[in-house]
Amino acid sequence: MSSTACIELKDLRLNTQIGTYAPGDAIPDQHLLNLTLWINPKLILISEDFMNRVFDYDPLVIEIDRLAADGHYETQERLTTRIVEACASYLEIESLEISLRKTPALRGSGVLGIKLFVDESSLSSMRTALA
Repeated sequence: MSSTACIELKDLRLNTQIGTYAPGDAIPDQHLLNLTLWINPKLILISEDFMNRVFDYDPLVIEIDRLAADGHYETQERLTTRIVEACASYLEIESLEISLRKTPALRGSGVLGIKLFVDESSLSSMRTALA
């Protein structure tokens, strides 16, 4: 039997400022993050209820919050890149999918965002480059 495991963080509202807007532009009032982290199933299917048996994602969530508040970003892509780099520092993360969305997109409605999937090979290459 084959198993896959992931940790999902959905619709996390980030306290961030992204973009430069002209008068009359729709200025987003929310930036929402979805993050799926694929990990070894052994970190979820545990025989004992101890934190040292699982992937402790709380420090990563704190780091994401810090990165989001770390000043003005011109693009969603830069903040997304910094979050992916933060994820790469955790060897337990085998691959990931991230999306960052802003709302409203136009005239008070809509959601506009980006999505990225980083496979195991790409994450490994990123770790090497960041080392």
